[in-house]
Formats: sequence, structure tokens, C-alpha cells
Amino acid sequence: MMRDETIFFLLVEDNPDDELFTRRTLKKSNVCNQLVVAHDGAEALDYLFCTGTHEGRDSGTMPQVILLDLDLPKIDGLEVLKRIRSDERTRRLPTVIFTSSEDQEDLVAGYGFGANSYVRKPLDFVQFRAAVQELGMYWMVLNEVPRG
Repeated sequence: MMRDETIFFLLVEDNPDDELFTRRTLKKSNVCNQLVVAHDGAEALDYLFCTGTHEGRDSGTMPQVILLDLDLPKIDGLEVLKRIRSDERTRRLPTVIFTSSEDQEDLVAGYGFGANSYVRKPLDFVQFRAAVQELGMYWMVLNEVPRG
């Protein structure tokens, strides 16, 4: 059986405005086929590990990249990252922390737990859109990931 070759982001974001801006920017830049959104850390883990409301989802279909906010309800972003890196099924998934946190400890912890990148969300809408577009182009077009 052939796996679905859909190219998509998993956006883990609880801020509706940031979700909307990210969704619109990715759609306009045509760098991915689909955007899946998890609104808290627990939902992100359920999606990735096919549990809870995502039980029965095809576990062979994984995002090409995860955009992960840190300040999330239920389970925070750093804990989500730790769980992603601790499981063989998700260990190699490119994961970008995309947050408004300016805390140096978050930056250090993010890389310590295996983030592939740490990007601060610009407050200005034009700069936010440019950051998302550049992230999309890099992670979906230029970056290469191992198959399987």
C-alpha cells in the first residue's frame, strides 16, 4: 500500500490570530498541500501518536514539519517536544519552535530537547507573514528529510 504523499505542516498554536495569519500565508505561498492545526499540546500529541480524538488516523502519514508554540494549554510546547524526541516514530520529525517567548531559558531548553530551529514570532503582521513564508519555503522546499 502506498503512503499518502501529502506535504503538510502540523501547526501547534492556541492563538487564533497567529493560526489565521499562518494559514493564510502558507496558502498564498503554495508551499504545502495542507495545514493541520492542534490548539494545545495534548491535541498535538494525540494527532502525532493517533490517540484520543485522532485514534484511527493513518499513523504512516506524518507532517513534513511541526511548527510548535511553547505557551500552550494542557501540555506546554517543551513537554510536547520532549515526547516527540523520545519516541522512535517521531524522533526525526523536523520541529521548529515558533513562539513569542523572548526567554533565553526557553531557547536553550528548546535546542536542548532537540528542536531543529527556534524562531521568534514577529509582532508586526508584515514581518510575521514574511517569517512564515520563509519558514515554509525552507522546510517544505529546500530542506531534505530522510524517507521512512
